[in-house]
Amino acid sequence: MSIPAARPADAPGFTPAVLEGVLERITYANEENGYTVARVDTGRGAGELLTVVGSLLGAQVGESLRMEGRWGSHPQYGRQFTVENYTTVLPATVQGIRRYLGSGLIKGIGPRIAERIVDHFGTDTLEVIEQEPGRLVEVPGLGPKRTALIGAAWEEQKAIKEVMVFLQGVGVSTSIAVRIYKKYGDASISVVRNQPYRLAADVWGIGFLTADRIAQAVGIPHDSPDRVKAGLRYALSQSTDQGHCFLPEERLIADSVKLLQVDAGLVIDCLAELAADEEGVVREKVPGPAGGEPVTAVYLVPFHRAELSLAGQVRRLLGAGEDRMPAFQDVDWDRALGWLARRTGVELAPEQQEAVKLALTSRVAVLTGGPGCGKSFTVRSIVELARAKKAAVVLAAPTGRAAKRLAELTGAEASTVHRLLELKPGGDAAFDRDRPLDADLIVVDEASMLDLLLANKLVKAVAMGAHLLLVGDVDQLPSVGAGEVLRDLLAEGGPVPSVRLTRIFRQARESGVVTNAHRINEGLPPVTTGLKDFFLFVAEETEEAGRLAVDVAARRIPATFGLDARRDVQVLAPMHRGPAGAGTLNGLLQQAITPARPDLPEKRFGGRVFRVGDKVTQVRNNYEKGRNGVFNGTVGVVTSLSADDQRLTVLTDEDEEVPYDFDELDELAHAYAVTIHRSQGSEYPAVVIPVTTGAWMMLQRNLLYTAVTRAKGLVVLVGSRRALGQAVRTVSAGRRHTALDHRLG
Repeated sequence: MSIPAARPADAPGFTPAVLEGVLERITYANEENGYTVARVDTGRGAGELLTVVGSLLGAQVGESLRMEGRWGSHPQYGRQFTVENYTTVLPATVQGIRRYLGSGLIKGIGPRIAERIVDHFGTDTLEVIEQEPGRLVEVPGLGPKRTALIGAAWEEQKAIKEVMVFLQGVGVSTSIAVRIYKKYGDASISVVRNQPYRLAADVWGIGFLTADRIAQAVGIPHDSPDRVKAGLRYALSQSTDQGHCFLPEERLIADSVKLLQVDAGLVIDCLAELAADEEGVVREKVPGPAGGEPVTAVYLVPFHRAELSLAGQVRRLLGAGEDRMPAFQDVDWDRALGWLARRTGVELAPEQQEAVKLALTSRVAVLTGGPGCGKSFTVRSIVELARAKKAAVVLAAPTGRAAKRLAELTGAEASTVHRLLELKPGGDAAFDRDRPLDADLIVVDEASMLDLLLANKLVKAVAMGAHLLLVGDVDQLPSVGAGEVLRDLLAEGGPVPSVRLTRIFRQARESGVVTNAHRINEGLPPVTTGLKDFFLFVAEETEEAGRLAVDVAARRIPATFGLDARRDVQVLAPMHRGPAGAGTLNGLLQQAITPARPDLPEKRFGGRVFRVGDKVTQVRNNYEKGRNGVFNGTVGVVTSLSADDQRLTVLTDEDEEVPYDFDELDELAHAYAVTIHRSQGSEYPAVVIPVTTGAWMMLQRNLLYTAVTRAKGLVVLVGSRRALGQAVRTVSAGRRHTALDHRLG
């Protein structure tokens, strides 16, 4: 079997050198462009491995490669071979076949099973798998089930290779080629050749830019209307990733002209065609910022529908004639609150009493306030009174950690919003307006995390007459997904009643974490000396701050406070990139907390290595995984890893074991360090926050405030006083583009 390579050496007069060897190890692989650094065994003995670099797209460890390219020298790494073109050839020796099969290339065959198969069939092994896979049952320990699995995996691998042959010319990565094949099967090449822009909509991990590169390679014209419409959708999709529900038409046109490098008139014409298509986009006049001149908003259809639906459903619940908790409409509040104080041993402050009354008498209400102001105890009080009147109470939060905290607080079961709604493959909920939740009171904590799409699903599932209480801190960062739902519900003059708790309780005032969170929120610098739970370690240079943050998280905090580095300490970075960004810090923290060991299973995927014991996070919503989907931001620990089954298992923070095939590992990232955005809804015993000038554009007050409020007991800032001052002074620039507050009014 021979596979042509990704990039032929076609320079005039170029005579490539040829190198043959077995691919032993992939040191680095860029999943986006296929650039790879690898080590090959040329068979010269003495265990000598040579470094090769270049596009080795689709090549697997254990394969025999015939590479064309040129020799060169790297100032740091020495002599290496740059690959311009390669073919793979099936190995012919027993040793080569054993290495090839044991590399994890074929699902169901790991190193031990490869050894057994090759011991039995010798040099005929690959021919047997290709021609007579049923004979594998002859191998001791291989039953019909695994034999069938190996045969099917071999066939799929061949088919994927054919797709890769076609895709290599346009620089599509191995993992994306696999995903294209899984989506379209035998139609893959036809779709890629004839409808490349479908890929951006259908295949996770392929955005417009990748689809556009493929389209150019297969000859789609630069000014094709299909290309322009795909570019417009991409620009809108990018804006939703940044939190906007729509873009003003003028900005969308300008962004698209810049992206596509085409005439503005063509963009305007294509936008009009998309607006005329009911599944295209929606154009609508909405009020401008701060009640200014109206703007023409352009929405992707799902976001427009969700905004209309959410506003309509909130108004419908508020206006409901029926009440599923009628006992509270004429209750003797002095008596009820007295009973509550005797039961809990604590008397509520006046604003807390107001919140309790509001939640139990209003169909929709919002409770907001900062740390230490008694939100949690108020929620517990509301739940106690509702249950005393035999009300059916349902508790939920956007993340597993927040749901666990809510359950501990109230002594009642709590779940994630996704699990409460029983989301199904495709994202539809089992509960909706036609089949509402059987609950009299629904309490949702950490409601600042609710994005437009999830909030719409949730509110649709609230029965008429039921009460919905949303609890959250509106001063934290808004949701990762599009919208500012909590802020829009709290808009001045809006129909949703609310209470904001402002009094910091005495016990909370003794906490440096709580005190400094409020100082930051008020634009005052945090106190960083003389406290037992809030520290600043000064490091002026970004690289130095990154190294120090790792040392603090992995060694100093565990040694000083007796906390577990993996379970109890979380590094929260303002951004992903850079020497003190979450990406770099994850690599350093993994080395410190879960280093490589001979007895510790691991799997290299692209530039990452996954090991048993790794702390990981899901990076996309996947409705097909787990009992009710696994969602962006879900955190867990790798508990097992099997080379034979090509699968690792993650125990999530919702105590669910979720398996991942090796070709799905791009859905996971390490979570020793996460961005502050990704930490929303979670709480940790200790947090370490690098605050450096390298993240200058991200240093904003609500970002730092959100990070500090993630800590239950300890905050360590690492960085420069100048960067800290910038973060405290800088108020987040501009609101997101939403019209929910307008639709509610």
